[in-house]
Amino acid sequence: MCGGRVGARRLGTDSCGTERTVPSGTSNEQSGNVSGLSVQAGVIHGGVHFGGAPVDRPRIPRQLPAPSPNFTNRTSELSALDGYLAERGNLVAVLFGPGGVGKSALARQWAHGRLDRFVDGQLYADLRGFSGTEPLDPGVVLSAFLRALGVAPDRIPLHLAEQATLYRTVTANSSLLVVLDDAYSAAQVRTLLPASTSAVVVVTSRRRLTGLLPDGARLVEVGPLPAPEAVELLRRSVGEERILNEFAPAEELAGICGGLPIALVVAAARLASRPKLTVRRMVAELADEAQRLTRLSVVDGLSIRTTFQFSYQTLTPEASALYRKLALHPGAEFGMDLIAAVAGAGRADGVQAGAVVGELLDANLLEEVAEDRFRYHDLLRLYAREMSEQDDPPDRRQAAVRTMLEFYLAAARRADLVVTPYRRRLPYVYQHAADGPPEFSDRAAALGWLDRERSNLLEAGRVAFDLGLHELAWQLSDVAWPLLLYFKGYQDRVEIDERGVRAARAWGNVWAEAVMLKRLGRAYSRVGAHEAAERHGRAAVDRYRQVGDIQGVIDAEEGLATLYADTGREEQAAEAYTRVLAGRRTLPNVRSVGLSCLNLGMLRTRTGRPAEALPLLVEAGQIFAELSEVDPYNAARVLIGLADAYLGTDDLGAAEASAVEAVRRMAELGADSERAEAVFLLGRIARRRGDDEAARRHYREAAAVFAALAAPRLPDVLRRLDELGGGADQQ
Repeated sequence: MCGGRVGARRLGTDSCGTERTVPSGTSNEQSGNVSGLSVQAGVIHGGVHFGGAPVDRPRIPRQLPAPSPNFTNRTSELSALDGYLAERGNLVAVLFGPGGVGKSALARQWAHGRLDRFVDGQLYADLRGFSGTEPLDPGVVLSAFLRALGVAPDRIPLHLAEQATLYRTVTANSSLLVVLDDAYSAAQVRTLLPASTSAVVVVTSRRRLTGLLPDGARLVEVGPLPAPEAVELLRRSVGEERILNEFAPAEELAGICGGLPIALVVAAARLASRPKLTVRRMVAELADEAQRLTRLSVVDGLSIRTTFQFSYQTLTPEASALYRKLALHPGAEFGMDLIAAVAGAGRADGVQAGAVVGELLDANLLEEVAEDRFRYHDLLRLYAREMSEQDDPPDRRQAAVRTMLEFYLAAARRADLVVTPYRRRLPYVYQHAADGPPEFSDRAAALGWLDRERSNLLEAGRVAFDLGLHELAWQLSDVAWPLLLYFKGYQDRVEIDERGVRAARAWGNVWAEAVMLKRLGRAYSRVGAHEAAERHGRAAVDRYRQVGDIQGVIDAEEGLATLYADTGREEQAAEAYTRVLAGRRTLPNVRSVGLSCLNLGMLRTRTGRPAEALPLLVEAGQIFAELSEVDPYNAARVLIGLADAYLGTDDLGAAEASAVEAVRRMAELGADSERAEAVFLLGRIARRRGDDEAARRHYREAAAVFAALAAPRLPDVLRRLDELGGGADQQ
């Protein structure tokens, strides 16, 4: 179909040349207002013939509406339009973006600032693409344009193709500005393009209108206003004193409106109409997402909900269903793999899912923030959720949410198996087949995905627990382990492990509870909550004993030994590590033996017995050398332990070699905290050699990483840096 929306009546003659039907109530003799299109007829000064049709010489048409008095910023978009205009004379610029984002105001602002370039005037038409009625027939627009350009009404042809020919003739060589507002399709616009090489056409649309690219169009995306400009719009609308007196609430209000000008204008109108209403009170009223769209609607005819509705109604059934489902996503952003899973399209049918996503992008109901990464504007997400509650039964909505949660579990588990294949896991039976989880070629790809989806995994765990899906919530906590191991983030770790404990208890799985208690104890120790750490560590030992898991008991006891070491109880720690190591040697898990040798060896070095540490660390190195493909992280940790022990025995060459290799390996693994630990060791080695400048450089590098991670190791590094007279802020 060449011009109208699917299922709508044909919009006159489209680009295929089909004859149009003149709408009832409209004739070629009409002038002035034609089907809601404002025109300016002009004064006749004598006739000129173009192709046999008399064309009178009118006054220059000045149809452009006035600019908005509250227009704010848009510097980058205005600059882009100016740049395109400088490149070529016959510019066609398409301003696209979601409804209410301010495309029309931008078009008018830019046009009014450059009127002196267009000596033959301006033409304007509201094409009504998303007005809730039928998009305006291009033939109606052409008739109005031709009258405004001086063609006598009785000389305007009946058929669209002939009108277009006459329009091209009349506009040839004209320095003319044409603004086509709210376009529905490329076909609706194409007929209205002048033939002049010095004419400029500015089109606004909720769609990208990529069909105009062959006509030389340039696309300019119009997004929400940044926070400062959003507050500035409020200031211009409400008054400077009122906004300055409540600047912080005004920033909150701008955030609630998501930088969307129509929402900001509606909010400002409410404030302006009620001088005693505080901005803080309005922010409180809008805090409830369920009522937000209602409270931001119907002020002087403005309705955000209606604005969104017009875009939503143009979608195909497949796109509208996906729009509603994706609004239930637990996090802010999501990837194409998640979309494929929600759409029910696996990799074999990815093209179909991509086509539906393309429709949502084209309608500006979905935003692409990076390659294959998408999100909703906050208010568009609220509207989509409203539509989901209205159109989808509860069981279908619940199934969509569970599909997303299980997608994240399936994908994270694949990543977990690549990064930490040695871990013990509980099985999980998926309720919904996971169609789109990614495959990971190596550890870096798996860790990259986990890091990229960190916030989604956190939110998925919260949602699963809140929905009472306790087994799923525990599994989502469990698969986060590689992320927490490599990228730290201790506050996230505490939250994830606490939820894991609660989920396991609600699920009724004692072994699962023991796993999370053990992890939570270690997390509490890392943030300095040592009493809670010991309490949870002992509870983990107890739960493992309840289920008869000997390895689990030893694992939890080793966690307690580490806590003792962290809290200055070195003798108690050494006794516990020695006991744990003896227990490890009775079990077939050689990797665990290596871990215990590493932990006890590092403790020996810390307590001034590096010579006793070296045999333990060498044994650990031999074990992990055989497991380097399975557990490269702990193989690199052994190098840190060896560097520290060699430093303690004054073997500075061996210490430096081990530390340098540890830095390299930890960098490859993306383990920033451990890399900083090895860099710190290089600083200590340099200090021992008397190279204070190198020591400062290494200490500063380590301090920067520990500061970014809010790591407990930071004070010790800063203390050593101060001893050298080279604080972290010195260069």
